Amino acid sequence: MAAATSIMRAQQIVLRSVDDALRPFGLTFARYESLVLLYFSRNQSLPLGKMGDRLMVHPASVTNAVNRLEADGLVRRVDHETDHRKVLAELTDKGRDVVEAATEAVTKVRFGLTDLRQSEADELSELILLLRSRAGDFSTDDKASRSKARPKITKG
Repeated sequence: MAAATSIMRAQQIVLRSVDDALRPFGLTFARYESLVLLYFSRNQSLPLGKMGDRLMVHPASVTNAVNRLEADGLVRRVDHETDHRKVLAELTDKGRDVVEAATEAVTKVRFGLTDLRQSEADELSELILLLRSRAGDFSTDDKASRSKARPKITKG
């Protein structure tokens, strides 16, 4: 129980730090994740369903995040070029500017891990990666899943 409670409390501490860094941009972590996903996608746009798959969240969560980002002018919905059943979320110029500035802010606080040395953050990441892998959160054989599951935290 001590380990589980510690993980839950650590998540609160990390999230508070990241939320504090994102607040000046009017972003929550969920909306920031959506912007980052679009920013690094090939055309800076993705179908909403694919966003949910990649973010590992319920489709309603993606719709809610995209609605808020669209209302703020950070993304726009566009029709898919070839499949008219699909709608894409596309990053706007304003969205690009905001995600770049917000990334600087969260990097400055090392994504909430400022109180850990790099070696400690790496060790923590490996342990959590092991927990997630054994729970079936992603396939250890899938290089893309491992890479997505293990983002590097560096000093800003």
